[in-house]
Amino acid sequence: MSASNIDETDDKIIRILQADSRKAFVDIANEIGLSESAVRRRVKNLVDSGVIKRFTIELGASDKTSAITLVSVSSTADTSAVSQRLMKLAGVEVIYEITGQYDIAAIIAAPAIGEINKCIDDIRKIEGVSDTNTVIILKTMK
Repeated sequence: MSASNIDETDDKIIRILQADSRKAFVDIANEIGLSESAVRRRVKNLVDSGVIKRFTIELGASDKTSAITLVSVSSTADTSAVSQRLMKLAGVEVIYEITGQYDIAAIIAAPAIGEINKCIDDIRKIEGVSDTNTVIILKTMK
């Protein structure tokens, strides 16, 4: 099964789990009109096929500060290698390789702005990084 092979029922299950990955299979079954065992089997198939990679938690709002740092990689450097080095830095939560003026977008989070600043300094020291542009996230809406 690949992402292109999921049907409408699988899609409903995925959307429910994206909203609440802890939702009981019996509750999902009741919501979409299947048996609990059918939901369990479908989720297992989605996991086994790699459509669902992992179940995770998302922490609620806290006192942390977040930022997006856009990174330009020099033309002689390997963007994937730079991305791998970025992922090892404290505070880096997610890396996106992107198109446009910048090559990488790094999502950074830390308890204080000083730690965000240190992370940005560490990013700039990585071999292959030629330029950065950072914006502080003021508000998140989902």
